[in-house]
Amino acid sequence: MSYNFGLMIEGLVAVLLLLTILYCARLNKQIGQLKADEKLMKASIVELVMATEKAERAIGGLKLTAKEAEDTLGVRLRESEAYCTAMAGHLKAGEDVLNRLRKIAYANKLLAGEAAAPATKAEPVARKDDIRIQDPKSVVAAAQALAERAMARVNGRAA
Repeated sequence: MSYNFGLMIEGLVAVLLLLTILYCARLNKQIGQLKADEKLMKASIVELVMATEKAERAIGGLKLTAKEAEDTLGVRLRESEAYCTAMAGHLKAGEDVLNRLRKIAYANKLLAGEAAAPATKAEPVARKDDIRIQDPKSVVAAAQALAERAMARVNGRAA
């Protein structure tokens, strides 16, 4: 019986050795897959680092471009705002001059007696919203006459 008992132990050791060999083969296969995955992971990390560096350079370039645009376009924008303000002032001054000329033309018509009978005249009296002035020479003459009368009043003479 001791012979059978020894054979049984040897068989059990052989089976365990076979299981160990199969388990080692399985572990070897898994280790091979992990190494392949490790190589892929390293390659992916290298690509990510390169992409990050490129993105950082691109962001730096965009910041520089934005600063240059702010410097050049900001100055131009401020200049154009100044021009717009100046143009608005000139427009206001031009409207004031035009209103004065209308008043002078109306005063000339009053002095000439044309305003007394506006129904007989085909041409209407110049108003603030009516820009039509027919004869610039008559406007100038009326302005000169008005200026002479004002000067006469200032100097103490009655008109």
